[in-house]
Amino acid sequence: MPSNDALPVGFHSLDERRAPNSTAANGEQRRRTELADFLRTRRAALQPEDVGLTPGGRRRTPGLRREEVASLAGVGATWYTWLEQGRDVRASLQVLEGLARALRLSRAERTHLVLLGRGEEPPPSTSPAERASPTLRRLIENLGANPAFILGRRWDYLAWNDAAVALLGDLGAIPRGSRNHAWLTFTDPARREMFTDWERSSRVLVAKFRADSARHLGDQSFEELIQALRKSSPDLCRAWKRHEVSGSGEGRKDLRHPLAGMMSFSHAVFHPAEVSEQRLVLYSPLPEHDTPAKLASLLEDMRTAKAAKPPRSKAIRPRYAAAATAA
Repeated sequence: MPSNDALPVGFHSLDERRAPNSTAANGEQRRRTELADFLRTRRAALQPEDVGLTPGGRRRTPGLRREEVASLAGVGATWYTWLEQGRDVRASLQVLEGLARALRLSRAERTHLVLLGRGEEPPPSTSPAERASPTLRRLIENLGANPAFILGRRWDYLAWNDAAVALLGDLGAIPRGSRNHAWLTFTDPARREMFTDWERSSRVLVAKFRADSARHLGDQSFEELIQALRKSSPDLCRAWKRHEVSGSGEGRKDLRHPLAGMMSFSHAVFHPAEVSEQRLVLYSPLPEHDTPAKLASLLEDMRTAKAAKPPRSKAIRPRYAAAATAA
């Protein structure tokens, strides 16, 4: 065989002509192997409780089962198994996004997953604007003297009734960007003064908020809110470092209203089936401290004042965004 020096310009030996294809094939195989390993390790790091599943029977290996990940991601179990086995299949961006959500990946992990799965950078993650449905709005409006409100995925107030305004203040008058349950709790002195057991209540609230935030890792608006809260509230920052998590449920709320004084409520949280990321929070007045009569009086005063006052304009600039920039 002639040497390479003897070949005409532009020609290559058979081995050289195969080399680029061989290199590309090896690169593709390496990428599939890396993807398979990444999926297996992320799956093993999650427990059923982390994704809202019951543990069930005894498990032979740690973490989620393959069929559980496939179900959470909305893909076939066989197809997902092929990905974990490093088979020569190419996942769509939609499938990889579903896997990123199912495996609770961070923003960096999501980028890594898409790079391994498709060899390209993923588009920025965005979240659609949230709204409470007309049905839910009517529901809380018809709850009468029971304060109720609907929170979005990052605890923004989406809807509320008159009783909630009488108890918590005029939420509609708060700039839209600051109309957030966690933000107001930790940055509004008037809201903080309502708590009779601030240390315990604030710690529990942060634990619940952190548990919800884990479902939205990589959500830019969620991340901005968390950073602004940590910079604006030393109490939240300290509680955040403990990395405590807690679920929502029933309980009791004892609040010190600035006008009516002590008031007591039973407290419950409900998740609408159609939009499970939203939550309906309901406060039912308890007899203690004459709470029903106090709330009725507050409602009457509020409606009287509302009828006599012209509507006010509302700003929309997020206060927490300015705080995050300035800090």
